[in-house]
Amino acid sequence: MWYQNAVVYQIYPLGACGAPRENDGITVSRISQLESWVPHLQKLGVTAVLFNPLFESDRHGYDTRDYTKLDCRLGTNADFASLCTALHAAGIRIILDGVFNHVGRGFWAFQDVLRNRENSPYKDWFHINFGGNSNYNDGLWYEGWEGHFELVKLNLHNPAVVDYLLQCVHGWVSQFGIDGLRLDVAYCLDFDFLRRLRSFCDGLKPDFVLVGELLHGDYNRWVNDQMLHSCTNYECYKGLYSAFNSMNLFEIGHSLGRQFGPENWTLYRGKQLLSFADNHDVTRLASILANKEPIRPLYGVLFGMPGTPCLYYGSEWGMEGRKQDGDDALRPAVETPVWNELTDWMAALAAARAQSPALCEGDYKTVLLTNKQFIFQRQGGGQRVLVAINADEAPYTAHFDAGCGMATDLITGRPHDFGGGSTLAPYSAAFWLCER
Repeated sequence: MWYQNAVVYQIYPLGACGAPRENDGITVSRISQLESWVPHLQKLGVTAVLFNPLFESDRHGYDTRDYTKLDCRLGTNADFASLCTALHAAGIRIILDGVFNHVGRGFWAFQDVLRNRENSPYKDWFHINFGGNSNYNDGLWYEGWEGHFELVKLNLHNPAVVDYLLQCVHGWVSQFGIDGLRLDVAYCLDFDFLRRLRSFCDGLKPDFVLVGELLHGDYNRWVNDQMLHSCTNYECYKGLYSAFNSMNLFEIGHSLGRQFGPENWTLYRGKQLLSFADNHDVTRLASILANKEPIRPLYGVLFGMPGTPCLYYGSEWGMEGRKQDGDDALRPAVETPVWNELTDWMAALAAARAQSPALCEGDYKTVLLTNKQFIFQRQGGGQRVLVAINADEAPYTAHFDAGCGMATDLITGRPHDFGGGSTLAPYSAAFWLCER
């Protein structure tokens, strides 16, 4: 599947395109400005774009009003179709945010319930108690997502609701040619719904990928042959920034070994989880790192570890943003993408990964681990690659049995001789492709 070899780029369109915070009902073709980003994405080595919600909503996109219409603040369906055509022409796949657990209060079917109450044909699309009341004094109670009553929970046990959502997905494929979905709060979704969605999408388009937003727990419950292909790897997200902040690489080493190592009890060996260092819901990496110097080797781990790496727009050039300053701080408007030394580094990592079956889908084994250094092996597709990380401000010479005498660093293209030890520069990463 294409997803194994992908480098994903996440964009929050309402933020990136500078849309008003509240839906003002005015149609402005802001989404079209992202067409000018296509050369940036190509140069960066991106092969798939994940768009956070872009359909008509009350405010932030996760409060959907209409699954069939682009949010007027972003433009029209034709505007988005044009962007999708440009991305596909550049060889870039498209993943949309599927928000199927809940809708906004402005959703057309919920509005019908508010008007017609027990007489609404859509009253069973939600979890309604007409004998109660809501925080909005509707004269009825309904279930909201985790206590957020601006987000009205859908009844996914109702076949009519499921049929409607699947019809919308079919429309997205027909109009925009999308290649996958990122399922918002997948941990809340009914398992029978996920099985139905998987079966439907398997028949809709070859290699259509389903990625679930999962936080903690056993990912195998969701990621399997009947449900999701992949999910967000929040365990390793936390392990990455925490390990580099505390200069204790044992933390991320433990997580990777626990998830992908060679032992029989390994949790996710053979599964392709979505790896990330930040996203639209968390503090950006450049803001959460106490010392920004190790940012290059941290991204070296991200691109070298098992999984599909995902970059959040702006972070490739070091954009900052703190969760404590509100969601808007994490989702700013950007007129033109920036290219700097960090972006050069990301592009080099993406290019190295693109030429290595071992990095895309190989197995995992820890080779050397200290507080500030980490070497692990990826093997598969007829290749063996050693990912070598130095998070220290000083050079480090590693002495270990590499299993070969010579290698080529996939990042720099330079030959590497393992004889006499392998020296890593300060704050560096290397992808050594071992010669037989």
